[in-house]
Amino acid sequence: MTAQTSILHRLFSLEGKGALITGAGGGIGSALSLALAEAGATVAIHARTLDKLAALQCRIEQAGGKAIPLTAELSDLRAARRLVDEAHAALGRLDILINCAATNRRKPIAQVTEDDWEYIMAVNLRSLYFISQAAYRIMRQQGGGKIIHIGSINSHFALGSVSVYGASKGAIAQLTKVMAVEWAKDHIQVNCIIPGFVRTPLSKPIWDDPYKAEWLCSRIPMRRLAEPEELVGAALFLASSASDYVTGITLFVDGGFSAGGWWEPDEVLQKL
Repeated sequence: MTAQTSILHRLFSLEGKGALITGAGGGIGSALSLALAEAGATVAIHARTLDKLAALQCRIEQAGGKAIPLTAELSDLRAARRLVDEAHAALGRLDILINCAATNRRKPIAQVTEDDWEYIMAVNLRSLYFISQAAYRIMRQQGGGKIIHIGSINSHFALGSVSVYGASKGAIAQLTKVMAVEWAKDHIQVNCIIPGFVRTPLSKPIWDDPYKAEWLCSRIPMRRLAEPEELVGAALFLASSASDYVTGITLFVDGGFSAGGWWEPDEVLQKL
């Protein structure tokens, strides 16, 4: 092993680590689960039903990794807390938690019901809060750990019809900082990845609409959507010892969207 590969292995290897990824059946969750497994972690992959995990488990095992499928309805707080206990029991330890599960109901504010509010907040925010709390207790006893929340560009950029979703994700960005401050003494780093506009099943209604797709892509400096795999580098960094002195940050992976844009149309930019 060369000196360079030795450094990379020491910093980014997840061998011997146990990880729980909620929402692993989705586009981003499945990409991150596979990546952590390929880096050496044993992964507990979560979805609402087992059928959403079968293909992912197969891919992980074909790549030489190990995956343990677990189910829970995260709108049920007891089920959410139980998920952490089940993952810990199955893995034997819990070093990494990635809170990726999320849901949305796109409606104008005037049409949002109490049920819409309660369900979205229960899945996106309440479960994340108490899953992290349960994981913290385990990680503290082990001497440390990594918690990664998957936020959303909607926590920083407003889009009509996603008010409750945006509120839940905005809260996660702030919650990341508080968890990081409180748990730093226990050698637990808490960070948040803010994806931009990613091609996933959850965002499919947007990209199936030609007008919305063109409107958004024209405002992304890289002029394209992200693929779920493009979040892997950020996740591996924050899940590994490479980020041991990084906590409380929100890391944007958004193709430059949050940085800004040009006034000029593309045909002018191509001549610059």
